Amino acid sequence: MISFADRVKGAIFGTAYGDAMGAVVEKMTYGEIKEQYGRVETVMTKWWKADLPEAARQGRRRGWGIVTDDTLMTLALMNVYATERRHLDAYDLANEFVKEIAFRPKYIPELDKETVLLERLFYPEKHIFNRHVLANCEPREGGYGNMVNCGAAMYMAPVGIVNACNPKGAYDEAILFASGHQVSYGLEAAGVMACCVAKAFEPGATVDDIVNTALQYAKDGTKGAIHDLCETAAALKDRKEDRDEVVRRFHAAISRYSPMGDDVNRRIDKVGLPSNHYTPSRLFSIEELPLALAYIVLHDGNFLEAVKDGVSSGRDTDSIGVMIGAILGAMHGVAAIPAEEIAVLEQVNRQNIEQHCRQFAETAAFIIQQDLDMHNRRVQQLRSIM
Repeated sequence: MISFADRVKGAIFGTAYGDAMGAVVEKMTYGEIKEQYGRVETVMTKWWKADLPEAARQGRRRGWGIVTDDTLMTLALMNVYATERRHLDAYDLANEFVKEIAFRPKYIPELDKETVLLERLFYPEKHIFNRHVLANCEPREGGYGNMVNCGAAMYMAPVGIVNACNPKGAYDEAILFASGHQVSYGLEAAGVMACCVAKAFEPGATVDDIVNTALQYAKDGTKGAIHDLCETAAALKDRKEDRDEVVRRFHAAISRYSPMGDDVNRRIDKVGLPSNHYTPSRLFSIEELPLALAYIVLHDGNFLEAVKDGVSSGRDTDSIGVMIGAILGAMHGVAAIPAEEIAVLEQVNRQNIEQHCRQFAETAAFIIQQDLDMHNRRVQQLRSIM
């Protein structure tokens, strides 16, 4: 039996592992990754931009186990739960979460310095500060006007953990919380990501159980994308070693829901051109979560194979790795991740992830016990009046 604490560690270290693996090849195409790396096999991999001038690297460093904002935002959300010790909503994003990302300095591995996390965030995540601090918006409307992306889904694993074995609770809480950050299919993906992690905590849960749970709660284009990608993955299981064919088929399937393809970089020649990329839509989906679930299906829940193939498939590779790592880490526990890789993650990032996991496991257990006590009181009250 895998303990609750080991599943928490699996989900969080799985997040960091997938993040560090994918960060070295983020925004490369599958063909470019294949040519330069073959397949990414370890966090101890050189970043493809490592030898470029500092300006081309935006002053950042990656590779050799360094994590990105995906992991740092996850740890920030864990800190919010540790402070509040209860379930969260958009008002908590506008309050304690803003304090975590904008006012409390911490070591940022990519920048190799201590500063506030806001300095590292991508513009859609900086939107949180703009809306809640500068614009003083109503918290539930914080996501309005944002670029629709995977930015909320990428750090929703803690919501799944505090709702372990309760996918509907995880979905609902993630939607309530992330409405302060995202809209449309970006918000939807946050809810579905959380419910997948919650389902993965169930003893004996299978890959099919997780995918069916995702399909039960997903709406609109997100549901369609997950369905199509996972069906494609199931049909390709016998050919999973043919990575060229797998990526070709996966990218063809997701193109119906995410039209930008490999065109993921913002350039001066694109300014002013009309596009529906990253705009609200009931028909679209982010790529990362459907692709993550597809690789989980393709490899029947094999943690290492799913992460390695997922992060080597191109485009937003770190977030694909994060979502695979968090879901399968919760499913299999921390033992699924090589100990030597965990040691590198702990050493290079200076985040003390192990301690974060211990503290968060206690916090999550406390919140879950509160839920159980409240449920039992309600049952007794209903029995007295039925």
